[in-house]
Amino acid sequence: MASPYYSGVGARYYDQFSTGLPGDVAFYVAQAQAAGSPVLELACGTGRIAIPVAQAGVQIVGLDLSPDMLAQFAAKLPALSPEVQGRIRLERGDMRTLDLDQRFALVTIPYRAFLHNLTVTDQQATLRGVHRHLQPGGRLVLNVFDPNIEIIAAHSGYLGQALKRSAEFTRPEDGRRVVVWEALRYDMTAQIVHVQWIYDELDNDDVVASRAYTDLHLRWVYRYEMEHLLTLCGFAVEALYSDFDGGPFVAGREQVWVARKV
Repeated sequence: MASPYYSGVGARYYDQFSTGLPGDVAFYVAQAQAAGSPVLELACGTGRIAIPVAQAGVQIVGLDLSPDMLAQFAAKLPALSPEVQGRIRLERGDMRTLDLDQRFALVTIPYRAFLHNLTVTDQQATLRGVHRHLQPGGRLVLNVFDPNIEIIAAHSGYLGQALKRSAEFTRPEDGRRVVVWEALRYDMTAQIVHVQWIYDELDNDDVVASRAYTDLHLRWVYRYEMEHLLTLCGFAVEALYSDFDGGPFVAGREQVWVARKV
């Protein structure tokens, strides 16, 4: 389940390259404040969401499988106030085999991280683990992208492997430019998107000084497939949005789920 994307260069540049979705931080902070402490965030990464939750006064446990991502998160803690640091606990672990000696008012799986479950068995294991770790009536909040069939068809097979320029950012430690190239390939049968990113670090003459590769694999889920999984694993769906402003579901955008333990 652990992807090379979340180790090495992928973890080092995560905050510059993977900047989230519009409104997602404020949405998850509001959900955490409404639920109250404690909150569990699965695939917490470098703390992009967990730290604002703690700053909002909520105790949070952040779990991630990648030691490199957790190291990036831990490196941010000394800059926080002692009060905020005291509300954060980091755990290394796999969402599929969740086993913490604690129950939570809210469990979140932000930024499409549920899609790292590449089989139905993995999906159910994660959801049932969440169910066991929720307090009675506790909630699960997660988001995944809603698959766009036209985009998937355009990137299926070998046609999807062409490299395209994806992003550019400045390396924070020395101001060096980094250009990111991307190739996507969708496997329509397995419902898995295979992503490769190439990071080109440029010198002062705009010559590639170094190049690094990362890979990512995600299994997309359709709306009613996700609803069935939640119901099968002991949840009642309370809401489905297409964005983080609470907009009604629109196909091809985002699936933002709020589900209650029953």
